[in-house]
Amino acid sequence: MKITRLIFVMVMLFAFAKADAQGTDLFRAEYTYFPQRKSDNSFRRFRTFANVPLKVAEGSYIVPFFEYRNVHLLFRDDSSLTSFNTDRYESIEVSLGYTFPMKNDWRFGSRGGVIAASNFDAGRAKGDDYFLTASVYFIKNKKDREDGGKPWRLVVGVQYSTTAGRPFPLPYLNYYREINDQLSFTLGAPKMNLKYSFNEKHEAQLYARLDGFYANIQNDVPTANGLAEDVSMTIAMYGPGYQYNFTKHISAYVYAGFTFINDIRLRNDAGDDVFTINDTNTFYSRAGLKFKI
Repeated sequence: MKITRLIFVMVMLFAFAKADAQGTDLFRAEYTYFPQRKSDNSFRRFRTFANVPLKVAEGSYIVPFFEYRNVHLLFRDDSSLTSFNTDRYESIEVSLGYTFPMKNDWRFGSRGGVIAASNFDAGRAKGDDYFLTASVYFIKNKKDREDGGKPWRLVVGVQYSTTAGRPFPLPYLNYYREINDQLSFTLGAPKMNLKYSFNEKHEAQLYARLDGFYANIQNDVPTANGLAEDVSMTIAMYGPGYQYNFTKHISAYVYAGFTFINDIRLRNDAGDDVFTINDTNTFYSRAGLKFKI
């Protein structure tokens, strides 16, 4: 595996999986679609998740988290891989978080849980379908400053997941800052953006972000390079986005873009690539609704 691809895979697997829980979204439902350029392949995904903060003390919360993903990976390219006829994958994550305030505007957070991700051809989950995930992070939040300075927020932490097959945690870093009342930016992973607010209702942005999915294949697929036991996708794209705020807490959003990394592949149990389905860059779109605090 190339070094650049490995870096993006590792960042996507850990940063993307936890970024929403570290934000302020309590509920989100979204649909993603992108066709494969110069191909009849396509990728469709429905995703929804919910965070439910439960107060246990002043400023301290237990946060149950649930996420469901339904992926339709349509593979129609002519190739020697005639036995690959699975196109539906599901992912279910159940986890529990805990957060409490610290001194000097810092906040501690942690989360641990279990993911079941597979094509579920057997009609039920098996041992290889289960993965563990955990994270620990610290947040410095200065978004409500009383000294007249520019609002900002910093998130640092470490994250671990058995989906990557790496026996060590990886770092996470995210930095947000407002330039003025209308302009702000975010640096880090899985998303960087430059956002402009026209008013309370309308927001536009330029962004670059990572996306992807990972699942076990219950009925392993033989290829010329070995047995395919997992399917994995890593996408990196850039483009414009728009958000409409119905209220302070409810918003609709749409993103369009073009990928600069488009890697859909089958892997063996050791994490090595055995077949690349498609790596041609293509159009990308995503739209959804969210409820935030």
